[in-house]
Amino acid sequence: MPHDLHDSFVHVRGASEHNLKTIDVDLPRDAMVAFTGVSGSGKSSLAFGTLYAEAQRRYFESVAPYARRLLHQVGAPHVHEITGLPPAVALQQKRGAPSSRSSVGTLTTLSNLVRMLYSRAGTYPDGAARLGAEAFSPNTAAGACPRCQGLGEEHDVSEELMVPDTSLSIREGAIAAWPGAWQGANLRSIVAGLGIDVDKPWHKLKAKDRQWLLFTEEQPKVLIKPERDRIDHGYYGLFWSARAHIHHVLATSKSQMMRDKAMRFVRTATCSVCHGTGLQPESLTVTFAGLNIAETNALSFVDLAALLRPVAELTEAGAATSSADSGEATEVAVRLCADLVARIQVLLDLGLGYLSLGRSSTTLSPGETQRLRIATQLRSGLFGVVYVLDEPSAGLHPADAEPLLDVLDELKGGGNSLFVVEHDMDIVRRADWVVDIGPGAGEHGGQVLYSGPVAGLEEVEESVTGRYLFGRAEPLERHQRTPHGWLRVGGISRHNLDDVSVEVPLGVMTAVTGVSGSGKSTLVTQVLAELVRRHLGQAPDDGDDAELEIDVDDATGLETFDRLVRVDQRPIGRTPRSNLATYTGLFDAVRKLYAATPEARERGYGVGRFSFNVAEGRCETCQGEGSVSVELLFLPGTYAPCPTCHGARYNAETLEIVYRDNTIADVLGLSVDEAASFLSDVPSAMRSLTTLREVGLGYLRLGQPATELSGGEAQRIKLATELQRAHRGHALYLLDEPTAGLHPADIALLLRQLHRLVDAGNTVVLVEHDLDTVISADWVIDLGPGGGDQGGRVVASGTPEEVARVAGSATAPYLAARLVTAAR
Repeated sequence: MPHDLHDSFVHVRGASEHNLKTIDVDLPRDAMVAFTGVSGSGKSSLAFGTLYAEAQRRYFESVAPYARRLLHQVGAPHVHEITGLPPAVALQQKRGAPSSRSSVGTLTTLSNLVRMLYSRAGTYPDGAARLGAEAFSPNTAAGACPRCQGLGEEHDVSEELMVPDTSLSIREGAIAAWPGAWQGANLRSIVAGLGIDVDKPWHKLKAKDRQWLLFTEEQPKVLIKPERDRIDHGYYGLFWSARAHIHHVLATSKSQMMRDKAMRFVRTATCSVCHGTGLQPESLTVTFAGLNIAETNALSFVDLAALLRPVAELTEAGAATSSADSGEATEVAVRLCADLVARIQVLLDLGLGYLSLGRSSTTLSPGETQRLRIATQLRSGLFGVVYVLDEPSAGLHPADAEPLLDVLDELKGGGNSLFVVEHDMDIVRRADWVVDIGPGAGEHGGQVLYSGPVAGLEEVEESVTGRYLFGRAEPLERHQRTPHGWLRVGGISRHNLDDVSVEVPLGVMTAVTGVSGSGKSTLVTQVLAELVRRHLGQAPDDGDDAELEIDVDDATGLETFDRLVRVDQRPIGRTPRSNLATYTGLFDAVRKLYAATPEARERGYGVGRFSFNVAEGRCETCQGEGSVSVELLFLPGTYAPCPTCHGARYNAETLEIVYRDNTIADVLGLSVDEAASFLSDVPSAMRSLTTLREVGLGYLRLGQPATELSGGEAQRIKLATELQRAHRGHALYLLDEPTAGLHPADIALLLRQLHRLVDAGNTVVLVEHDLDTVISADWVIDLGPGGGDQGGRVVASGTPEEVARVAGSATAPYLAARLVTAAR
């Protein structure tokens, strides 16, 4: 149907993506439209799965088929018709990139400009040849340090690890890194043949002999004479230093046990050649404003703008020549610096002045990543497009959300439309239009409850969003608890925490607040977590945690805890084989149920038969995946339902076993709410299902792959798994922004469960920005006052009411206003 050019609306007809109930809705262009509803209601299915997907589909139709292979496609949406839809740009929530080579500079593309600045306008040593821009990147062959390949760190053995007890002799096993059994005896005989005393304590050997035994690359052959009870005839033995042996094992051994043993003697250290910069030496000899590029990358954006601004404002610039030693006063330098300063100013306006170009993207919060991407788009100068944003305020302190709104207004003022999926009611109030999806989640949602100006939502009784937007929701009851004791940590130094001391109350819920970059996550998820983990002797959650270096002067109160539980937004699995049912342990009960049916027992089917990871019962065509990869010529590869099992994951014989007329594949297709009815008489399954519903996840399917879950959903699944086995005790629960991505109604559900943990005698400490969560806490520790170097200090500590009265706290005024609202 031809579109009326005077019609200023996007018209959606018959949208049925995911749980959408074949909806029709009209959305204004050149406006900020907020999509609201409880978690799982279908708002993202409309905004991203339908509107953005259709805009992308239309764009890809204009691209040559071969070029489509190079682009990520989101798939055609289930919708009858959409008219009036402009081109779209999606800004979705993403965790930091998994690559350690990705940085703030690469995310924002600012690093490209800085490298060009050093290449074309840097000051070179006398007689040095000019370098290309790629020579200033550690991610290219031209610029990477030859020793560490651009990573900035090297893995090598250390004497302390290889010789843990210097009082032992070589014969007694002083060199722990050497192999045991015959190989170890062989090396001892070789060392004795070289004239080194193998019976003298290690610390009494000559220093040069100790260094040679551990680190030499030499491999002399020594005649080993016959020894009683060991060898009957002589031979020439080949010497390996301890380091050479470890490197040999890591490079050639196929035994994981031997590799794990070798890794015990290896530690990561700053590269001895590039000193952590990742760059080749020649690149570091070039300077701009007296700094090499590594030093420039380490500057905060505030300092970087101050460094570049004088050059950007030069009124008289010279011509650039390839033979000049320096181009810092040339037209090239002026133009590049002016562009950089303009781009950096957007980041400063968004409250990100504490970040630096070299900051690894793996350390960024979702909120920081989102703002960096928004800043990049703002400088793109696009006109007439739809920006589809996924909770831009998620992970932001209220003080950081205000400049974000100003930037969104600037995007809209530039002739663009904003479609924003949002849970923050303050952001929703600023919208021109609201589309509320509900009334519930999953099968209970997917309907348009309201579409129109924000004020009109107040009249919609069945809207859960309306209750919170207009103050009709019942506030959470508050009962102030008294601490049972204190965890005191003094002299904390890590990242921007510099000699900080904190007191964490025990047996209560504590909220750690502060603007982005103030040091909250460093304190809670790194310092506190690592101190308690080491005290309890627990294994680290992953390899990154194992390398944490925590610098504290003293800590008291650690003996209070008998368990540490970290609940964060890391995925519950990395492949589609991991899902909600397998992670919670619920699927074990389901498999036992099917194995106990008369038909299964008659056939001799055990519990393993009903696992899609076991060859016995899975579909062999898709190996239990439920889908197969389809490679298309000149088109991107795609996935299609398995032609044999049609997505069921199991073979036909396994699917012949039914329980209450449902196969095990049918059970995986049930939502948590549906499964609670189907498995109501199975106690072991109901424990998991009940806690999942209590944290607001009743809409998720049991077989929903881990790769499809949001960070907030993953965190609540972890919490639900913990709740089902929680007991009265003295556990420390650490949570990092547990309410991020949650509707206020879902936050209320989550808070009730967290308070249950505290009532059971546990201690809960959470990093949090949501003010309703903060005022429900018993204690608040506010860090700041700013981010980066301007933060890292305890600004206030006390009850929410006490912190709300502290001058100089960025949190206090917002906390005070919310306490007044809650008291009405």
